[in-house]
Amino acid sequence: MDISLLNKQAFVCGSTQGIGKAVAFELASLGANVTLCARNEEKLKGLSESLDTSQGQKHDYLVADFFNPDLLKAKIQDYVSDGRKVNILVNNTGGPPAGEAIDAKPEDFLKAFSAHLICNQHLVQTFVDGMKEDAYGRVINIISTSVKVPIPGLGVSNTTRGAVASWAKTLARELAPFGITVNNVLPGFTKTARLDGLISIRAEKNNKTFDEYEKIMMDSVPAKRFATSEEVAGAVAYLASPVAAYVNGINLPVDGGNTPSL
Repeated sequence: MDISLLNKQAFVCGSTQGIGKAVAFELASLGANVTLCARNEEKLKGLSESLDTSQGQKHDYLVADFFNPDLLKAKIQDYVSDGRKVNILVNNTGGPPAGEAIDAKPEDFLKAFSAHLICNQHLVQTFVDGMKEDAYGRVINIISTSVKVPIPGLGVSNTTRGAVASWAKTLARELAPFGITVNNVLPGFTKTARLDGLISIRAEKNNKTFDEYEKIMMDSVPAKRFATSEEVAGAVAYLASPVAAYVNGINLPVDGGNTPSL
């Protein structure tokens, strides 16, 4: 089974922590050259120096803030201006703050759409020509199981993630003739700082301790545990690999069987 990413260039967003970081390490271990992208340059520099180079890989990083899409667009256009190509794009951006949809302000939705959908569009439009030239492209969006079943208390996030899923499905059909696939990975409860924050909010709201509410959430999952970031990264790596060339336009839950829909 061909899962080697040797000589492929990956661009991983939100890659200084959690799932994004795990994805960067997994793709590098399969031979990819990885460009890390996030806001914290100190963390980016340290992580880029710790990625696997045993197959001659060369890694770098790009400092960008996804709440400033125009600046992101300028930076990535400069990134490809010397002929650089990206074969594998992993769109991964932290979710909007928790809260009921009815309580959200219009600007909350605009901010979330800008950081997710608009930035994703800038990235794909900038990198797609190189993918077409190589007849090899993988666009993988890390979103959420909420695109199948909305999650209570995440009104803005549910709305935004659903829009990204529809965008991706549309692109998958448009780009398929060029050897480019577009897929979504839907993490369920994954042990990250984001999940810890949600547990804290819900624990306080329900008059529970953190540990008590964490156990309640774990027990709601058929697997009776949370995912690790590395398990989500494994799904991304599969979709990024040559063997997944005919897998296109899907939403792949990585959730221990927790999503109740088909």
